[in-house]
Amino acid sequence: MVRYISGGESHGSRLVCILEGLPAGVKVSSEFVNAELKRRQSGYGRGGRMKIESDRVNFISGIRFGETIGSPITLSVENRDWQNWSDKMSPEGKICGEKVTNARPGHADLIGAAKFARSDVRDILERSSARETTMRVAAGALCKIFLKNCGVDISGEVLSVGGVSGEQNIKNRIDEAKSLGDTVGGVFEIKISGVPAGLGSHIQWDRRLDAKFAAAFMSIQAIKAVELGDGFLNAKKLGSEVHDEIFISDGKIFRKTNRAGGFEGGMTNGEPLIIRAAMKPIPTLMKPLQTVDIATKIATTASKERSDTCAIWAACVVGEAMAAIVTADAFVDKFGSDALCDTLANLKNYRARLAEDFGL
Repeated sequence: MVRYISGGESHGSRLVCILEGLPAGVKVSSEFVNAELKRRQSGYGRGGRMKIESDRVNFISGIRFGETIGSPITLSVENRDWQNWSDKMSPEGKICGEKVTNARPGHADLIGAAKFARSDVRDILERSSARETTMRVAAGALCKIFLKNCGVDISGEVLSVGGVSGEQNIKNRIDEAKSLGDTVGGVFEIKISGVPAGLGSHIQWDRRLDAKFAAAFMSIQAIKAVELGDGFLNAKKLGSEVHDEIFISDGKIFRKTNRAGGFEGGMTNGEPLIIRAAMKPIPTLMKPLQTVDIATKIATTASKERSDTCAIWAACVVGEAMAAIVTADAFVDKFGSDALCDTLANLKNYRARLAEDFGL
């Protein structure tokens, strides 16, 4: 099983993550991980935080001489902004700084404070912040490297922002929102090619791979809808217009369409995997919405944190990372996770069997 767990706050000293399950023998590079982290910080409409941070990964364990050794991989990324927050976010010492009590609509602020019995919303927003996705991208980068060895490629593309497409239209939409003190969301698409048929399973609900992808994408901050293939469009059509017919030529089975997005019965069917996600506008507005002060119970306006006007490009990079983690997990589940040479040998034998017995 490939899994990761992360820790750290948005303005704490650093973010950390432990990634477990990658086979031994995968050659990795901090240069590639750092390039992915830089991609997460890019995109039109990003805020001032990106001018402060320049994320770089530190390998702490699980990697020796540029190669995974099979043990848990520990990664960390320092927060450069910590120097401005070391007193207000100190793990020990006296309480410092004003409490945040004006909960933002659309954020974890109010419900998180209520659930965890916190009088300062900062105790919630620091972890619910999308800054946490830094470590998803770092872990996902290592999974991408592993998957490259398996012949798998993952790419992402922003399809629209605020209901418009095309580079200039998108920039205009973001500029307009920024001038109004507002924010915009968008839609991105992830494509995964090179995945063999038969990953996942129809046997139990929690082994269905399409469900795992949906859950992974919905876990990304501000994602409110996920579509596999032409999911929403297919709901408006007749079955004869939707299902990807199966053909054969010279003993090879193929499809002319991929409306299912590469999934059938909870399993991959050999076609590229297509996942789209819709991101809502970021809830931190420079022209704040109405809310209630949780300390005084008096109506007020939401607190303002330094934020972005649009972060859809960052969300797309995080989507790639989550796709890589889920796909890597499916590969080691099917082909083994101890040594890369064994994983690849098992994969090669499986591909050969599918081709010989089923023409896949």
